[in-house]
Amino acid sequence: MTVARHILAIDQGTTSSRALIFDSKLEVVASAQREFAQHFPASGWVEHEPEDIWEGVLSTCREALRKAGLDAAAIAAIGITNQRETTLVWDRRTGRAIHRAIVWQDRRTAGTCADLVAAGHEALVAARTGLRIDPYFSATKIAWLLDNVPGARRRAEAGELAFGTVDSFLLWRLTGGAVHATDATNASRSMIFDIHRGVWDDDLLALFGIPAALLPEVRDCATLFGETAPDLFGAAIPVRGIAGDQQAATIGQACFSPGMVKSTYGTGCFALLNTGETPVASKHRLLSTIAYQLNRRRSYALEGSIFIAGAAVQWLRDGLGIIKDASETGPLARAADPAQDVYLVPAFVGLGAPHWDAQARGAIFGLTRGSGPREFAKAALESVCYQTLDLIEAMHADWPEAGPGSKAVRSVLRVDGGMAASDWTMQRLADLLDLPVDRPSLRETTALGAAYLAGLDAGLLPEPDRFADLWRLERRFTPGMAPSERSRKIDGWRDSVRRTLSGA
Repeated sequence: MTVARHILAIDQGTTSSRALIFDSKLEVVASAQREFAQHFPASGWVEHEPEDIWEGVLSTCREALRKAGLDAAAIAAIGITNQRETTLVWDRRTGRAIHRAIVWQDRRTAGTCADLVAAGHEALVAARTGLRIDPYFSATKIAWLLDNVPGARRRAEAGELAFGTVDSFLLWRLTGGAVHATDATNASRSMIFDIHRGVWDDDLLALFGIPAALLPEVRDCATLFGETAPDLFGAAIPVRGIAGDQQAATIGQACFSPGMVKSTYGTGCFALLNTGETPVASKHRLLSTIAYQLNRRRSYALEGSIFIAGAAVQWLRDGLGIIKDASETGPLARAADPAQDVYLVPAFVGLGAPHWDAQARGAIFGLTRGSGPREFAKAALESVCYQTLDLIEAMHADWPEAGPGSKAVRSVLRVDGGMAASDWTMQRLADLLDLPVDRPSLRETTALGAAYLAGLDAGLLPEPDRFADLWRLERRFTPGMAPSERSRKIDGWRDSVRRTLSGA
């Protein structure tokens, strides 16, 4: 009889779906990845085809099992981590979505959000959810679907439709429609969830015009969510862990102590500072969010969200044709003319924290006749570092324990995600932050967080304090830039941002 000692982690991201199989020591045994199409039906609109997401998840899970030489009986649990805020509404009877998924990057509801702010609703939303009124979050996306898909609102009120972020949609499909649930971290990104009481908020549902009948049940991050339909993998597998991708990365980076901070560099960039069991109301336009919920106890985080990080490198490749592969950017940046200060403000879909300017658009400053691919590559990579600096400084200002005297957040930044593989970028990040940057030996921290949650509930893995002891450093990048150069470069960045803001 096969002993189930492995964990299957589903990492469903913005541009691809991945499946990784971990053993009981959290070593990666096998993995598979599949990209899917991005749809841009109008300026500022971003959509995904739900069936592409589902087929990619299913195929990568099967491929990873095949590569590992394992069957379903060897898998103790499945953990899911997902692109957050991306919104789906589907038919409860057929499981088919009524419209393409509206992606977190999508800005189609910017006008609606501006009207809500002008009407004075932002204080209520911030107090209950820790969020700002912005198209980034799910609430106005749900309302748009209900108002723009014929018959959707009537069907939603009749209980015929279901809303979910990607985790909830996948859970529904994996369990054959038996379970409509989400976890507290994904719920906290909806703009209709009270992060203090841990419930869907009736006042916010009324504000956004969202019927409660649409909503999934909200559960802990590590719990039995349900079992997969037996025909998917040959036997039923329990789903025991769910967390949004940035919270999963926080868990995978073992940031369980208040004051610890991590930054993940994927399509966007997201920095989270653990603030413990008390949410912090930001005065510097950051978000308060749920970091994780275990055994009905919530831990909170301050979060700064950058919409464009790795997507800037994709723009160099797909939009400008400057590079053929992301790996080329580091060598190009290293060879760039140091006398040229070229700044890219990548506000392709607006600016996130701490500016929250949905109308801002991207701009490049400092070009000369000598500017070329090398300077563009350097500017794209540096833009991610500058935006991270903006987030970290806002965190220091918001949380008293994160001030200049802090031994926690001021001591180190833990990094992960695709761009963390670039030595040049991580060194420049350390230089501009004037802060050591630690890169872990296992860089699959988002999938690792999902695997840990599933393994924790399955009894395979230890409690958080003991799991934190397993974190291993691969390389530390220490600051080396002269203070005068650092100040000059940062001043140039801030001037560029000021000139990019929509009110400038």
